[in-house]
Amino acid sequence: MKQPTPHQVLIRRFIELHPEEVARQLNDAEMAEAVGVLQGVDDAVAATVLQRMELERGAHILTHLDDAALSRLLTHLDPAITARLVAHLDESARARIFALAGAERGREIQEILSYPPGTAGSLMDAQVSTFAVDCTVATALARIRQLGNRRAMALVLRDENDRYAGSVRLPDLVAADPELLLGDLRDGTVVQVQPMTPRDEVVELLNTYHLTSLPVVDFAGQVVGVIRHDGLVNAAQQDLAANVQEMVGVSAEERALSKPWVGIRSRLPWLNINLLTAFLAAAVVGLFEDTIAKFTALAVLLPVVAGQSGNTGAQALAVTMRGLALREIRTSHAARVLGKELAIGFCNGLAIAVVTAIGVFIWSQSFGLALVMLFAMLASMMLASIAGAAIPVVLVKLGHDPATASSIILTTVTDIVGFLSFLGLATLLSSMLPTG
Repeated sequence: MKQPTPHQVLIRRFIELHPEEVARQLNDAEMAEAVGVLQGVDDAVAATVLQRMELERGAHILTHLDDAALSRLLTHLDPAITARLVAHLDESARARIFALAGAERGREIQEILSYPPGTAGSLMDAQVSTFAVDCTVATALARIRQLGNRRAMALVLRDENDRYAGSVRLPDLVAADPELLLGDLRDGTVVQVQPMTPRDEVVELLNTYHLTSLPVVDFAGQVVGVIRHDGLVNAAQQDLAANVQEMVGVSAEERALSKPWVGIRSRLPWLNINLLTAFLAAAVVGLFEDTIAKFTALAVLLPVVAGQSGNTGAQALAVTMRGLALREIRTSHAARVLGKELAIGFCNGLAIAVVTAIGVFIWSQSFGLALVMLFAMLASMMLASIAGAAIPVVLVKLGHDPATASSIILTTVTDIVGFLSFLGLATLLSSMLPTG
């Protein structure tokens, strides 16, 4: 076996002692030269250098290694690092690496690359370029042109330990002095999430900081991906869509073309609950059976009160749900929210009640029936407004998702309130009502 020359020994020793500097030089070297350097040192040293290189560069080096060298190198690379490199490759290159890594390690790398739906990891783009904080503006611009990435709106920075260190907006970069360091241009707001961060927290950050992109970091603080603007918008849309479905007792996982069993399993329990609440509302009506039998006009007007109170409650519910979903309000704002909805319910209720009372008087020629309608409509709309705001707040207080079938609960409350107020007042003022 040929003995290495003193020059080769010196080079290997330098690589072992200064992997960061070697990685920095290999980022700009010819591909053949970079591959030759890594193949000329021990696999453990090559892995150390490779994990300090730019992700795109390191990923493409993997594709240029022969099967034997790549297989040996993969045994020394941490699976998390390998996953970050593999994320920058196409499907065929990924399949080759998974096969050479072995069944167990290949499966581990694939698991790292996949994240559960509804998490930041499932929304992120793993093909993200990071820049050192001590990189100059000129070097960064040259690299951006080389990468040809037209999607990036900001540069993601990393410190000397490869941890996330902030970002630089592209307009700030283009207008800066070419000799300035990126670290001097970074945005003062450092916002980041981890791959398992729930989607609703991502939406909250989007709403709070008006982000165009959001870095995703692992537990070591190293960037594993970025949620770009379209991903942030998608997260907000998915969060809203899930809330809309859950409000009416439908699972967030159900889709328009899901198998029938998925819809049956998610909807049937809530339909049974809705049936029970409908019987509760019917029981309230049953309490006033004699009153309805005596004054048949009440049966005609009863749906008007119930329907108007239901619509009023739904409006308050929608506004409150949006505020909670976008983190515009917290449970500590409950008193202010309820006070606002009470005021709205009173003003709108009074306006609608007057119009309704006039219409009822013209139809029935009964002052007493119009008076019952006036007070019943006002009372039911005020209570419905309060209920619409209170239900999601109470659910949050109890530790439940405020979107969970809140409309079913609201429908029950507004029906009972509408029936009780209208029929209760009709019973109290029965002497003023026309019979028949």
